[in-house]
Amino acid sequence: MLKIRLSMGGVRKRPIYKIVIADSRAPRDGRFLEKIGSFNPLLPKDNKERISVESERVKYWLSKGAKPTVRVSRILGEAKLMPMPKASNNPLKAVPKKDRKKGDETEAPKTEAPKTETPKTETPKTEAPKTETPKTEVPKTEVPKTEAPKTEVPKTEAPKTEAPKTETPKTEVKKD
Repeated sequence: MLKIRLSMGGVRKRPIYKIVIADSRAPRDGRFLEKIGSFNPLLPKDNKERISVESERVKYWLSKGAKPTVRVSRILGEAKLMPMPKASNNPLKAVPKKDRKKGDETEAPKTEAPKTETPKTETPKTEAPKTETPKTEVPKTEVPKTEAPKTEVPKTEAPKTEAPKTETPKTEVKKD
């Protein structure tokens, strides 16, 4: 399957991306079929050099069935080559990570779309009356932990067996 995706280049802390046509199984910065543009995220959004795309080649590859990734579809939407994708909603993105875990204690700020009121017919529900039983807490008694006395188990050593030595015949060296 063909993908229109970003391939990263540049140096550390100064990225620049190539917009490429690649097989979906190829590595991110690996083999690609064609380079169709570039994207420089460090430039301001109103700068014309931020996104440069060959629109004819994009249309050609889209007609051949290449699917753009989410990020590339946003870039192509900004360049007016395809419709802008629907904005995703992640209300926890603005909340610091350490506060996300405390979701039970404090509510995260929620952003809601305006609701359109539709008339609904409500059916009366019959519920059985709830009887609450008072909860009585039983104090927990802790049992003191006692350690078992440590007893030394004598280690028994297995008798050592030695392999029989085979003697090699010695050769005598004559000295002159």
